[in-house]
This record gives sequence, C-alpha cells and structure tokens, in this order.
Amino acid sequence: MDAVLEVDNIEVVYNKTVQVLRGLSLRVPRGAIVALLGSNGAGKSTTLKSVSGLLSLEDGEVTAGDIRFNGQSLKNRPPEKMVRDGLFHVMEGRRVFEDLTVEENLVAATYALTGRGQGAGGGQEMVYDYFPRLKERRRQLAGYLSGGEQQMLALGRALIARPELIMLDEPSLGLAPLLVEEIFEIVARINREQGTAILLVEQNAAVSLAIASYGYIMENGKIVIDGPADKLTDNEDVREFYLGVGGKEGEARSYRDIKHYKRRKRWLS
Repeated sequence: MDAVLEVDNIEVVYNKTVQVLRGLSLRVPRGAIVALLGSNGAGKSTTLKSVSGLLSLEDGEVTAGDIRFNGQSLKNRPPEKMVRDGLFHVMEGRRVFEDLTVEENLVAATYALTGRGQGAGGGQEMVYDYFPRLKERRRQLAGYLSGGEQQMLALGRALIARPELIMLDEPSLGLAPLLVEEIFEIVARINREQGTAILLVEQNAAVSLAIASYGYIMENGKIVIDGPADKLTDNEDVREFYLGVGGKEGEARSYRDIKHYKRRKRWLS
C-alpha cells in the first residue's frame, strides 16, 4: 500500500551527545491508523518531533537516515511548510491558545491552508459536527475548557488544516476513561470519513490497537516488534507487558509483580 509517511533508519541525538533514537524505521500507509506504543522514555514523542521538524527547538538533530512525506524528503523542511503540505502534529499537552476563544483557535488554524488553494469554508462546521461540545462553547476562552474539551479543540484545529496525516501524541493523557473512549471513537470516525492517515502515539496500548490497523512497539529508542494490530493484541508478550494481561487465564499483571520482566521480552533476547 502507498505510504504517506516513511521513516527510514533514523538516528536522533540531543545536545550533540545523547542518542535517543537508534536506527528507527516505520511507515504509515495512506489513509491508515498506525499506533506507536511504548513506555515513558522509549522515544515516541522524539519520533514525532523528528518528523514535524520540532527537534531543533530542543537542541535535537536527526543525524542519520531519512524521513519522507508523500515521497519527498523532509530534511531541512521548516515546520510551518510541513503543515501547509498536509502534515499536522498534535503535541502532548494539547497546546491550545488559552487566551483565544474556541472559534478564534479554529480561525487561527486556517493559516495552515495558506498557499494550498483551499478555502476555509465549512471547516468550522465540520469540526462542530465531530465535536458538538465545542459548538456550545465556541465563544468561551480555551483556557477555561476542561482537559477533554481542550483535546477536542486540538483535534479540531488539526481538522481545519485539512491534513493528509495527523500525528497524535498521547491524546488520552490525563483524561477520564469514558472521555478517552469517546475521543478515540471520534479519531476512528475522522479516519474513516475523511480518509486522514493517523500516527498515534500512546501508552494506552489496548485502546490504540483497538482502532489501529498496524502497530509498532518501541524500547530504548528503537522498534522491537511490529505487525498488524490484531496480531500484536494476540502476542503473549505484548499482552503481558503492554496490555496488562498475563498468563493463559487472562489474569491482570503489573510491572511490580514482574521483577525481571525485561529478561522475558523475547524481542530483547
């Protein structure tokens, strides 16, 4: 299947000394949802920043490999140009303009359409269709929204930009389980109805693999296992170490109960 994003054997170094990514490769097929999973510090957010060009803001650099969006290398491509090309990064922590209203936040996102020959007409109504709660609060300052509503607004701003690929970084962070389920259902609906490819970074492996068609799992800056989402869900090690289900009886397990769990990870042996 044609890939909208190809990350080919990249290495990333911070402060010219600390290596974070080691020969990482992945691909996102056009119109697909791909999950990138792993524990804290595995390098998931760094991977997204490598693609969107935000590494330089943190003194990071891609020192090897290549990243291609729609077949074109993203080397030395400014982040604002990538957004106009159709690549939108929804960062961890939601990052909305707190002093602007919901409606003004959406209008600000139309900047991404500059030079693309696309008008902004209908964009807000599309966002309100996916997130009716935002329409109710469209005159309200974004800083006074709940965490879930701010996450909806961050996704809505991405939709306004009419991207081919949305990269979502930890959209479930700090949200109640019912709200997480609602947001992920909307993400799946956006993918299905708009044909937008999604690279989803999450610690919540179960909900991610439920909507993804393919998944990658990271450890220590590299991909250690990947495959179709249903195959990963059935994998014994993935079930135990990432889905919290161990043994054939399906009993819940925690890392505290598995003192030497790293030794058991077949992909690290």
